[in-house]
Amino acid sequence: MKRPLRAFTPLAALLLVFGACAAPRQAAPTATVPGTAAASATPNFEGKTLNIVTGGTGGVYIVYGAGLADLLNKKLKVAASPQSTTASVDNMKLIRDGKADLAFVLADTAYDAVNGKGSFATEAKADAKSLAVLYSNFTHVIVRDDSAIKTIADLKGKRVSMGAAGSGTEIIGNRTLEAYGLDPAKDIQRERLGVADSASGLKDNKIDAFFWSGGLPTAAVTDLASTTKIRVLEQTDGIKKMADKYGPFYFNATIPKGTYGLAADVTVSGVANLLVVNSKFDAAFAQAIVRTMFDSVSELGTIHAEGKNLKLETAVNGSPLDYHQGAIDFYKSKGVWTK
Repeated sequence: MKRPLRAFTPLAALLLVFGACAAPRQAAPTATVPGTAAASATPNFEGKTLNIVTGGTGGVYIVYGAGLADLLNKKLKVAASPQSTTASVDNMKLIRDGKADLAFVLADTAYDAVNGKGSFATEAKADAKSLAVLYSNFTHVIVRDDSAIKTIADLKGKRVSMGAAGSGTEIIGNRTLEAYGLDPAKDIQRERLGVADSASGLKDNKIDAFFWSGGLPTAAVTDLASTTKIRVLEQTDGIKKMADKYGPFYFNATIPKGTYGLAADVTVSGVANLLVVNSKFDAAFAQAIVRTMFDSVSELGTIHAEGKNLKLETAVNGSPLDYHQGAIDFYKSKGVWTK
């Protein structure tokens, strides 16, 4: 499916991450068109604040989000800042509660959030819409190469990190275990660590395996593989079971041979990544953000290899959420909106 990719994280993007406040801020007010209300007026968003919620250290969201903030600051003259979070579940809550403007989120979590399912069954629903499908996440289930664990079923009784609490990784991990006949609440010794801490735990033999849902390559996994030979467990048998039970969010994806030093291609479950906003987000501002991203794909690709996968033909397909009107207006202008 995909080819091995190399990640490159410019210093500017990293500085944005480390300079960001750990706790998300109140969302920015919507932008307005300066001057008269004439249809020909050009939107001006200079100085508008924009809070972008991303993910944890060592993952792709945090790098991509920092790069996106930097890009929007330069091109639109806004005051965008990336915020580190535990990712998808919490990001949808922040969008719902008006404490974030843009959010990186997995498609399955986004669907649950707007429909009151899964983690949101006892929570208020989120009123959110998509701007774009960005790229695909790959479900990594990682063990040391010398481990006796050969299949997902072999995780029974083992020390397994399922991802940080409030992450999309944890949701996918639970559903993956279920697909292989394991009870995620009883059949493993659960840890809830982010990808960086999971990688450190596996390296130090404090855990036996960990789940991670992320793009290719993920920096924390690359770093782990540079010192510890690893394997990624095959998931072919479970993917259809997950899709049948939870919805068509899960598809066969391939982590190519050579990625993380792997000896062969590995089939895992893939899930689309979305960029979402609250439904009430200003349409002109949303259109300007999407336009800026597509005008700057080469620059996004220098932030992380997954930035190169932003394409018009794929951005409009695969979202379980309706698209925001500002995004629709942009896609219509490019002739790719056919819905």
